[in-house]
Amino acid sequence: MPISAVDLFCGIGGLTHGLEMAGIPVTAGLDVENSCRFAYEENNHAQFYLRDITKVSSDELRNFFIPNTTRILVGCAPCQPFSNYSLRYNKNGKKDDKWRLLYYFSSLVQNVVPEIVSMENVPQLCREKVFKDFVNKLHESGYYCSWQIVNCADYGVPQLRKRLVLLASRLGQIELIPPMYDEEHYLTVRDAIGNLPAIGDGDIDPHDPLHRASRLSDKNRLRIQQSIPGGSWNDWDENLKLPCHKKSSGSGYRSVYGRMEWDKPSPTITTQFYGYGNGRFGHPEQDRALSLREGALLQSFPETYQFIDPDHPETNRSIGVHIGNAVPVELGRAIGNSILNHLRNQEAE
Repeated sequence: MPISAVDLFCGIGGLTHGLEMAGIPVTAGLDVENSCRFAYEENNHAQFYLRDITKVSSDELRNFFIPNTTRILVGCAPCQPFSNYSLRYNKNGKKDDKWRLLYYFSSLVQNVVPEIVSMENVPQLCREKVFKDFVNKLHESGYYCSWQIVNCADYGVPQLRKRLVLLASRLGQIELIPPMYDEEHYLTVRDAIGNLPAIGDGDIDPHDPLHRASRLSDKNRLRIQQSIPGGSWNDWDENLKLPCHKKSSGSGYRSVYGRMEWDKPSPTITTQFYGYGNGRFGHPEQDRALSLREGALLQSFPETYQFIDPDHPETNRSIGVHIGNAVPVELGRAIGNSILNHLRNQEAE
């Protein structure tokens, strides 16, 4: 039977692109950020719809699917409320409206009853009541459900990024495909960005406007010159260290202002990866932070993926947030291949 998919919280299309690469047609992506529209539609065959999921009706969602197809509903609700930072410091606490989005996702599943559902999020979500309620409602609605915490590097993402992946089907048991890489064969920073032209801090590659790096202050330029791959601020002269580094409370944050290593996967790409002081986001060799293109490649977006609308250019910060929030494309492809394997197995039975 033909299939069609709809992507809730689609962002710039990381999950959609992975599903399409696996061979699953995606008809629609829904998101509240209109700034995602260009990248989503420029690189995918699906149409972008500016929608707030709390206001999407069941009838509207049904109409996004192609009639008489096996319907696949996927989504990655904004994960900030479930991050270690938010949960540890209760920055917005459970008053954050984003906590409610999984309940709206669940309600749409119950009313529309797509044959297959997939949800991706941060690992910390599995400890929260909202996730347990989500899984229980799937079971009550007749779904076979499985979920696990995965390292994205296991599926061809050149990045150490752990994520929760849930798959559910009304057709039978469904599982994520086994890992495709082991630790000895992970794709590395060199594999992902080693062939890009060298640029300086504050520079833009004339052939690729996304390959641009933030300008460093004079002091940060001195700091990165003294940083070694995999090292820390302990490698700097004393006069370059920050006051917080000299306190016992700051001793544990060794990756801040760090350089990546060529022959290892990158650390988790966050929404602030383009800033040298925001984590281990220094280039392994060049004296600068990662460029926006490098962050996208480490998120496993193809090098041809277009992010910049020439008619409405965005800031580094806006693009960085979109890239850091995205589902890594190769994880999306693994989810797509898992769904297709499941459907083939059901047909064989």
